[in-house]
Amino acid sequence: MPSSSTLLSRRVFVRSGGLALLALGVPPVFLPRLLRAAPAPEGRRRTLICIFQRGAVDGLNMVVPWGEEAYYRVRPTIAIPAPGHPDGALDLDGFFGFHPALAPLHDLFRNRTLNVVQAVGSPHPTRSHFEAQADMESARPGTRGEREGWLNRLLAETAEGGRTLEDPVAHARDHVTGQLGVGASASNPVRGVVAGSALPLSLRGGHPALVLGDLLEAGAGAEPGSLEEDFRQLYASEAGEVLARSADEAFRAVRVLRSIVPERYRASGEASYPDDPFGRSLRQIAQLVKADVGVEVAFADLGGWDTHRGQGGSEGAMAQRLHVFARGIRALHDDLGARMDEVVVLTMSEFGRTVRENGARGTDHGHANSMLAIGGRVRGGRILGDWPGLEPELLFRGRDLARTTDFRDVFAEVVSAHLGAERLDRIFPGHDPDPGVWRGVV
Repeated sequence: MPSSSTLLSRRVFVRSGGLALLALGVPPVFLPRLLRAAPAPEGRRRTLICIFQRGAVDGLNMVVPWGEEAYYRVRPTIAIPAPGHPDGALDLDGFFGFHPALAPLHDLFRNRTLNVVQAVGSPHPTRSHFEAQADMESARPGTRGEREGWLNRLLAETAEGGRTLEDPVAHARDHVTGQLGVGASASNPVRGVVAGSALPLSLRGGHPALVLGDLLEAGAGAEPGSLEEDFRQLYASEAGEVLARSADEAFRAVRVLRSIVPERYRASGEASYPDDPFGRSLRQIAQLVKADVGVEVAFADLGGWDTHRGQGGSEGAMAQRLHVFARGIRALHDDLGARMDEVVVLTMSEFGRTVRENGARGTDHGHANSMLAIGGRVRGGRILGDWPGLEPELLFRGRDLARTTDFRDVFAEVVSAHLGAERLDRIFPGHDPDPGVWRGVV
């Protein structure tokens, strides 16, 4: 029998690299049972889709403060021109504007299904990507070594009739020894999904989550039955015949998931996803949401934002990433159509960039940043948050946009107003969020 540490680190990978199942590293014996026993709920569930702009996007060029003279004074080569000028910003409210690459999202602001939250950040002012990402994903800024994410705590807190895994080691052991009966696990593990190949800290913890590779490629080119056999042998070789039987059941769950997202799937209407990993991730999320299997939290990453050199302005490296970002989100929005009434898309990044451009025509690690909230229930068309200004005396430590909103307050507003979470102290331990007072994100 493998050690507890082996069980906790176990990830199940189909040989093609197409799909990975992960439920705390616990053998996913309960998956097919729950999927068979848990049809689409009466009434569609609401879903939160989190998009992490990993690498620290420059929020000042994403949501441009074109009405502030200081912005142009300190960014002579990378500033986005004001609206009305060639390649200028897309006006939002007479002071802020979108980068022109965000054109696919501009009319969502105008039709009041998109909000911008400005000057959002962490009370722990680290400029380390690793630390800042951990701070945001755990929602416990300044606490090192966190192994549990805020989205996992959210799933545990809002689970209906299930139990969370307060002791994952014991839970794994009980699976092996047969001490857990049907229904002993927390509720539907498809509630939390990651469109990617690795489980982010946001979804680590005591509630099961699914890590999805490319569902459409799972099993491609393999002989019939060979993937099941590989899957079974992987478990048999490392954990014995008991877990090999679990592998049989787990692979049946793979087939269930593939059956609800067949290769012939076509996006609705005129939705067109970018042909890249980000576009495919959002496409998978849309497929699962539309399949009514009970997805409540979905997570996707988009990297490439660490623009120390050659960032560019209206065109260039950052503009290209923003184009992918905006096209992907707009495709997701259009594909889901009327279902966007039950969806909120929330974007985030670990910190912003310096106000002043550097000597390499880029920006360095900063502090506060911008977030976007998109959805049919979003009370949109607004720039939320107190704007601190960009004059030197108003900057954080003389170089960065100052934080006026704790990111946890934005998270809290969304999960309470959209998903009905009540015990926010359990989701954001050590913080006392006050949702609904000023924010109005949703």
